[in-house]
Amino acid sequence: MDLREERPDDKEAVRSLHLEAFGDHGSVVAELTDALRAALTPDRGLSLVAEQAGQVVGHVMFTPSLLDAPRRLVDVQVLSPLAVTPGHQRQGVGSALVRSGVEILSKRAVPLVFLEGDPAYYPRFGFAPGGELGFRKPSLRIPDAAFQVLKLPAYEAWMTGTLVYSELFWQHDAVGLRDANA
Repeated sequence: MDLREERPDDKEAVRSLHLEAFGDHGSVVAELTDALRAALTPDRGLSLVAEQAGQVVGHVMFTPSLLDAPRRLVDVQVLSPLAVTPGHQRQGVGSALVRSGVEILSKRAVPLVFLEGDPAYYPRFGFAPGGELGFRKPSLRIPDAAFQVLKLPAYEAWMTGTLVYSELFWQHDAVGLRDANA
């Protein structure tokens, strides 16, 4: 398996991957991914793919957001989305993508990475519940256990506060869980 930065010619393969991996929610994730990709710059954000036998089998994206800290706004990253084709899940593809991305962001002096995700999966990478570490989630719809943060070497103790998602997450209604009965 090869890990590398996403290239323009990977766009359709990444889109298909999200449609397959996320089922009914796949179109929302694919559209969000396309929108987030357009906001990436060489030094702000990261999109990685895992390739096996010439096929894209995994994808992870880290995109810029802000932490509204008491001292000032802090540039942070949000890990979203992460997907692996169903036939390659539970084989270390997702783990390799996350670890590689975190390593690259550490070298770029990113202080914090946030995510909404499975509290049983992400602690293996050092993610911890954000609320327990002095961070506030951007929406009440995000379950407390799902709101997670990873402190990287550039983190400083004064960097606490509220995560402010980029506008694209709101435009695609990709924040927290919606109550279908509301």
